[in-house]
Amino acid sequence: MGNVSFEPVDTGIAIVDPIERHRYVLSTPDPVTPEPAGTDSFRFPVEAAVSVRTSSFSLPNIVLATVRDGNDVVAHAEHFADERLPEGTYSIELSTPVKLYLAVESSVNLAADAERMSIEFGEEVDVLVGARSHHDRPAATVRTPADPEKMMQAISTFGSALKTTSPERSYPTLRGHPPTVELGEELDLGGLEPPDTGVTIEVPTDFRSVFVVAPLAYYLGARVVPGETPRIRTETGLEYSLDGPAGFEATVERTLKRAFFLDCLCRSEGRSPVDLHEHSALESRLGLDLAELYDRSLAARLEAALDVPFGTIEPHLPQWKLTAHVEPTPDSVEMLPFLVDDLAVVRSPHTHEVAVSNVWAATLDEFLRGSGPETSRGVAARSSEPPQFVRLAAADSLEQAWVGDGTPLGASKATTEAHRNRLDRTPTEGDITVRVVCNDAEMGEEEGLVDTIYGDQDLPFDVAVERDLTVDELRATLEKRTDLLHYIGHIDGAGFECLDGTLDAATLDSVGVNAFLLNACQSYEQGMSLIRKGSIGGIVTLSDVLNRNAVAMGRAFAGLLNAGFPLRAALEIARDEIIVGGQYLVVGDGGFTIAHAESGTPNLYVAERTDDGLRVEHRTYPTAERGMGSLFVPCVDGESEYHLSSGTVRTFECSVADLERLLAAEGVPAKVDGDLHWDGRFVAADYGPE
Repeated sequence: MGNVSFEPVDTGIAIVDPIERHRYVLSTPDPVTPEPAGTDSFRFPVEAAVSVRTSSFSLPNIVLATVRDGNDVVAHAEHFADERLPEGTYSIELSTPVKLYLAVESSVNLAADAERMSIEFGEEVDVLVGARSHHDRPAATVRTPADPEKMMQAISTFGSALKTTSPERSYPTLRGHPPTVELGEELDLGGLEPPDTGVTIEVPTDFRSVFVVAPLAYYLGARVVPGETPRIRTETGLEYSLDGPAGFEATVERTLKRAFFLDCLCRSEGRSPVDLHEHSALESRLGLDLAELYDRSLAARLEAALDVPFGTIEPHLPQWKLTAHVEPTPDSVEMLPFLVDDLAVVRSPHTHEVAVSNVWAATLDEFLRGSGPETSRGVAARSSEPPQFVRLAAADSLEQAWVGDGTPLGASKATTEAHRNRLDRTPTEGDITVRVVCNDAEMGEEEGLVDTIYGDQDLPFDVAVERDLTVDELRATLEKRTDLLHYIGHIDGAGFECLDGTLDAATLDSVGVNAFLLNACQSYEQGMSLIRKGSIGGIVTLSDVLNRNAVAMGRAFAGLLNAGFPLRAALEIARDEIIVGGQYLVVGDGGFTIAHAESGTPNLYVAERTDDGLRVEHRTYPTAERGMGSLFVPCVDGESEYHLSSGTVRTFECSVADLERLLAAEGVPAKVDGDLHWDGRFVAADYGPE
């Protein structure tokens, strides 16, 4: 048995993933008793299974449902579905937060509107329910000396984590987590070898070159070997330069995107055929037989992908989730497996240092200009050794991360400790725990707002509010196992201000807080201390924050985290809420989430007023569970095409009333003319009558 378990509830059965903290309920007309069952009946791997006797299941939201009759896909269902299948033996795959499979002998009727989905059988029948966690752990740890050539061998093991070399590896669930890497005296690959894909990548023996090709080597299952100039060699005779006109890093990035994107198109001709929007838009322009290409080797598909001009596919690519700027130093190699697991684009940093005086001057000028006598959340004592700030070059991705010394502006500060803390996280029972700590009575406005937001998505939240804590009480709160700490108060150079003194997180032995929002002045150092002591990720500030700005950011963060957005994506969306949103920073594992989106994929509508109504972009945000390569079907009546998730999946025009109805039905956030909204009725209120 795996980590997934089944629990009877009054309304049906709950499927529980204690590691990822997901709890998903399949409702039944009458109470049922799940009986343990074997997993051999399922075509796809499951960790646990039960047998349930029922006439139907009701799902709390709309998910992608794929029905197979043996090996053949006979139906897909999403929004506004009405699929009726005769008596037969069926397998039903459900893309829920915990992956579910149903096996049944019966007639099947799948129906859905904009909010709910039902699966009905002709009568009461025995249904096998199998479940698999999306949680994925590295299979091993490899060790390497601080030598680029030895690191090539370590990175060559990353492809061993691929669960297939077919086009289906473009699905995130079929790309396993690469082995972790540790620096050591001797090379130890733990017996791991890349798959036999016939692909080799040659690069010069320097840290920069080795790090930049790591995600490409992983996705291609390639060996990385020394070479005077960067290039790809394949068993089909291909020799392809990785130092093209756009430069080495850009060529590697484009090669990764080409190979990945062509696999996404080819897989729609394979085991799980779907009407893919990008396939329809490009098939006639590519000059490729995608069905024939599906059955060819990885090396042959790569060669075909590289024959397609990048400009042909670029407008149709999903926006990449993450660009990581990695300092070319030996210890950065330990961060690579976690970046590769996200299929991030890796760059050697193109940065310039920003003087501390300039950061503070710009920040205070923006905060205080016209602000009047408003109180800030504590002015931190300046350190005798001020931090080094770095500004990164722009990247065309949803998120950016910095791996190296110094404090980034406009990107998250990724650390190996945080990702290892996540791997070490042990399962816990019970609801998702949120602790709101308000250590200043004057900041009660934010406390009142966030207390009503967490758990507002009908999710299993345990929310507690604590006020005016002493040093000992705050220490106990930080040491207690907690999914999210939302801190409202003062932080100075000595630490968290408490009722009877100051607590420095660096003095703690360990902390039990998984994620945190430290909404106080200059909370960066305390946040980094929490990461070093066991936390996974959090949001901190680089400067002094005025109370009204902190309240706006606190409410935005709380709502976005509650809606299933990862830390890094939540910050990217919330930055515009105040003029100095750039002074907030994610530290640690920016991909960490505390809840799951109702639709499985966090999404956002971004609308701007036009002469005729609204122009709307529908954007999706990848998560650790639904990463690059996931599918998304917009909630639109009559929409049947699937889109590759990440970034803008579609753009459309509508009236204010239409958007209001759409938001009310979906329960997702929207940005309307730059302002973040949580309920459709506010949209119409902003614009007045049409």
